Amino acid sequence: MSLMPKAVKIVEVSPRDGLQNEKQIISVETKLALINGLRDAGVKNIEVTGFVSPKWVPQLADSSEVCAGLVSDDSVTYAALTPNMKGFEKALAAGIKEVAVFTAASESFNQKNINCSIAESFERFAPIMSAAKEAGIKVRGYVSCVLGCPYEGDIDPQVVADVAKKLVDMGCFEVSLGDTIGIGTPTAAADMFRLCAEQVDVSQLALHFHDTRGQALANILACLPLGAAIIDSSVAGLGGCPYAKGATGNVSTENVVYMLHGMGIETGIDMDKLVATGRDISKALGREPNSQVNKAWG
Repeated sequence: MSLMPKAVKIVEVSPRDGLQNEKQIISVETKLALINGLRDAGVKNIEVTGFVSPKWVPQLADSSEVCAGLVSDDSVTYAALTPNMKGFEKALAAGIKEVAVFTAASESFNQKNINCSIAESFERFAPIMSAAKEAGIKVRGYVSCVLGCPYEGDIDPQVVADVAKKLVDMGCFEVSLGDTIGIGTPTAAADMFRLCAEQVDVSQLALHFHDTRGQALANILACLPLGAAIIDSSVAGLGGCPYAKGATGNVSTENVVYMLHGMGIETGIDMDKLVATGRDISKALGREPNSQVNKAWG
């Protein structure tokens, strides 16, 4: 039975996931202009930064400054990535109300990315989950490499489902399923999502598909009839992964929203303002938007 959604929640990841792989240092002012542009366009869920080691991700060294400059808006959720307790404590001090932790469905990728096994990553999350519950902070979980790994190749979708369930059992309110290297195709995406939905309520599952091979929209479309109603995307197609060679940008928010609106699925986002925001950040980075819809928009 088709569970095609009437509305989709867009989680905008460009300020963190989109900019973390840039080689040039981006000013706090430019990041805040991006966040404010997204908010003005009607985006209600924005991952604004990550509280991670500046040694490993120098683009996020200004996380506290970015948070200090956020416009207070009760209708918008500002989220931050917090891989450990130190990061969580900094996010809490910065006034962040939603944080994200991350692991992978690949042991090799986890070792390369966060220097620990999948099981060990859950041990690291435990104190964050406890502290977040006490502080009334929501925790989102990311699972990388759900459709393939740069080191291990194919990934067993049952492993993805098991990891997703573990995150929910630990207290994550939502789990984002990431095709980190953009290797998936529609059938594989649908099979993986279907298995996850057997173990986790479909309303708690998000799609985080990179567009490395031009398959992201097709993969999203394959999951929509299965009940997928949360999509991570990045304006102007910004992004990549420092630990996955060849992993180009996230699927562009403009492409996703255009497709959804054309299908009669609501997002609450103003396309003209979204396109303008994509063009503004691309200009600041000295390049054209990596979004077909943005390039074609009037």
